[in-house]
Amino acid sequence: MSLYCAIDLHSTNNIPVVIDDDDTVLFEKRLPNDLSTVIAALKPFKQDLHGVAVESTFNWYWLVDGLADNDFNTLLVNPSAVKQYDGVKHTNDESDAFHLAHLMRLGILPTGYIYPRAERAVRDLLRKRLQLVRHRVTHMLSAQNQIWRSTGLNISSKPFKQADFSLLDLVDDNHIKMAIKSNLTMIQALNQLIDELECTVLQQLKLKPEFLSLLTIDGIGNILGMTIMLETGDINRFASVANFSSYARCVDSSRLSNGKKKGANNRKNGNKYLSWAFVEAAHSIIRHNKTAHKFYQRKRAQKNGALATKALAHKLARVAYHVMRNQEPFQLERLFR
Repeated sequence: MSLYCAIDLHSTNNIPVVIDDDDTVLFEKRLPNDLSTVIAALKPFKQDLHGVAVESTFNWYWLVDGLADNDFNTLLVNPSAVKQYDGVKHTNDESDAFHLAHLMRLGILPTGYIYPRAERAVRDLLRKRLQLVRHRVTHMLSAQNQIWRSTGLNISSKPFKQADFSLLDLVDDNHIKMAIKSNLTMIQALNQLIDELECTVLQQLKLKPEFLSLLTIDGIGNILGMTIMLETGDINRFASVANFSSYARCVDSSRLSNGKKKGANNRKNGNKYLSWAFVEAAHSIIRHNKTAHKFYQRKRAQKNGALATKALAHKLARVAYHVMRNQEPFQLERLFR
């Protein structure tokens, strides 16, 4: 007899549910988020367990790693890919866990990639860098807009990014000066933190041989290359370039029926950090490559700047897939063919 277990994981507790081949519930209990307690609860069923499914929540690391260390066949579930019957009038944590175990029994449980434990910390450090970069952009835009609306001067972003305090001389009002100074002070501090994170990553991590060819792509340097490497993981887990582009959120989301559009699917499915990396690469290649700049201008004339950048990011994602998969250098003509 095979048994199937799924755990509905929350911030402070979890609910394991164990079922048999007839969907009979053999165990169901709310437990504290303590690994030894969870292991002890599942131990009587371990020999017959086909697997233990855990939702990919923000705090899955400790539980998935702990179960794996105790020789449980652990599966990471993509919650956005799991949908229960719309007609159900009442659901709770227990029914959610039961549904995952039921899908496992049927062999249709949508599972995700369990990222290697040894590389998670560095990947999360680069994600922290992205968070700091976004905070910096927020303060840059705030200071830039205050000067613009107060003086009519539309100044480029460069002096703001460099936290140039001489910008304060452009305004007379002391209140506005104070507001801009606070922005520039935050930018200065964020620049220091970003530099420290980048230095740490560059000292501790090198691009793997299969990812070195990423550096031949215009717009991708060491930091973006490492971001793409760490967010991609094993490139061979993507069966096609379309799968990879979708994971990088570079394709449109739509639902069609009888040839007509019936709304959109979840456009947030995929990796938002990988999406950001290719958008950043697109911004860079627009500035440094004439062919890419012409493509951007043509798309921008047809649609708008954001969609034009996204279209170029999509092309870069597709090229990056082939560069990583085949370990071949970047070819510009392949990008725009």
